[in-house]
Amino acid sequence: MLGLKLPTDPRWVNIAEKDLQEILTDHAWCEQKAATSGITFIVRYPDKEDVVTEMNALVAEEWGHFRKVLKELEKRSLKLGRQRKDLYVVQLHQLIEKGGSREKQLVEHLLVNALIEARSCERFRLLSLHLKDEYFKEFYHEFMLSEAGHYRMFLDLAKNQMPSHHVQTRWQFFLDEEAKIMARMELRGDRIH
Repeated sequence: MLGLKLPTDPRWVNIAEKDLQEILTDHAWCEQKAATSGITFIVRYPDKEDVVTEMNALVAEEWGHFRKVLKELEKRSLKLGRQRKDLYVVQLHQLIEKGGSREKQLVEHLLVNALIEARSCERFRLLSLHLKDEYFKEFYHEFMLSEAGHYRMFLDLAKNQMPSHHVQTRWQFFLDEEAKIMARMELRGDRIH
């Protein structure tokens, strides 16, 4: 369904499970960054009604997710901790083709966001299936469903902006390059990506 070319190493869940505070901290910051990203789309493309409508809903949902993860940290007397640089996202952003029309730039950014949501969905699915803690299995199942919806929304918005052959060509490029990024990245259990 997600089209990802390289699945996450199954050992990732075991590593993540060893220090749930770290994964919760990174997860919280991922949700905050997702909300901020939605706001950025609204600021850059206020004339695109479909983008503004979808991003308005996304921002509200992602901020709610941030608050939900923060609550889990607080319930366990854990601190949010410092934001970390997301090297995965940084590398994806380096793939964005510069120049061209506003619509082309919008599509590039929508596709990168679709990939981030797809990878998050895949990781949340793994957590929902393989964590030993039943509470967190359900917790991450809800996030998995939400991320799947966001992934589809970003792809659908991209398809509304430019001809489908352009969007499909760029999407395949991003999928191929994302697999290469994942293959090079260190397997870390303290990161969602």
